[in-house]
Amino acid sequence: MTRPGPRTPEKLVAWMGAVQAQEYGPAKWGLGLRLPPSATDAAIERAVNQGRILRTHILRPTWHFVAAADIRWMLELTAPRVQRIMASYDRQIGLDPAVMTRAAAVLEQALGDSDCLTRQELGRHLQGAGLPAGNREVAHIAMYAELEGLICSGPRRGKQSTYALLANRAPLAKRLQRDEALAELTKRYFRSHGPATVRDFVWWSGLTSAEARRGLEMIQARHREEEGLKYWTVGRDPRGAPRSRSSLHLLPIYDEYLVAYRDLQAVPRPAFLMGNFQHSLVIGGQVAGTWRITTSARRVAVNVEPLRRLTPTERRGLALEVARYQRFLGVPN
Repeated sequence: MTRPGPRTPEKLVAWMGAVQAQEYGPAKWGLGLRLPPSATDAAIERAVNQGRILRTHILRPTWHFVAAADIRWMLELTAPRVQRIMASYDRQIGLDPAVMTRAAAVLEQALGDSDCLTRQELGRHLQGAGLPAGNREVAHIAMYAELEGLICSGPRRGKQSTYALLANRAPLAKRLQRDEALAELTKRYFRSHGPATVRDFVWWSGLTSAEARRGLEMIQARHREEEGLKYWTVGRDPRGAPRSRSSLHLLPIYDEYLVAYRDLQAVPRPAFLMGNFQHSLVIGGQVAGTWRITTSARRVAVNVEPLRRLTPTERRGLALEVARYQRFLGVPN
């Protein structure tokens, strides 16, 4: 999960299937950790602005990075279930199917006339059409349109996110038959996140347990049992590359290593971190502390709060990791 993957941001995202991106800046660092050490925040930002990586709602009701080439088949596989989950929340704030259909048409027209618009600008178009346009309503309408395959992320405008028509951002996105898509998503999860349980994959993908088991059968995944749980994997056996006990990483909030699993025996963490997501210091695969940043006009300082006294080797590793993070951001050490 934290070993270097493919060498470009879009190939890495495709290899992993999708990458949770609820917090945009930290999510870019999550990709940077898995790219060669020369990777930079600016390079990932370019991939997003050029539409090679899209940030949209997919898999679960949250933001993910997804490769542009994969967005159509992945949405067609997972979005219907997410829409059913969201429907009750939508109705609670007055967004019934008729309102959603009208609103989606307004967004399509607005983005057809403009290449990209911010959420606030979309809200003004909805308000002009006499539709609900509060912050919460616009967020739900935009998610609905994303899950319908109508809109997705556009290029950044300074520090603001924008939306654009999916047809314009990913004109070459491929489609797959449902079984083919199920097998593909299953393979991508277990090759990049495995060993993992069926419950882990169900949580990450938003699919049903029956679909998860069918996917595992189709890709002929292998399994082994440990501590009463059945762990599945595909491709190279990860036991052939044991994790160093001294490996140290500064993982960002909502990193895949911490949020892509439901069964947590393999990555135990202190009780105070459960439900209270923070940037995590991970040593030897285990959560060993938290970290945060403070910024000034010219530098970014990393403040680490370990849960125990670090060894001299770990302190040196931490200094190297902090320096790597600062290089990634392009700021002085």
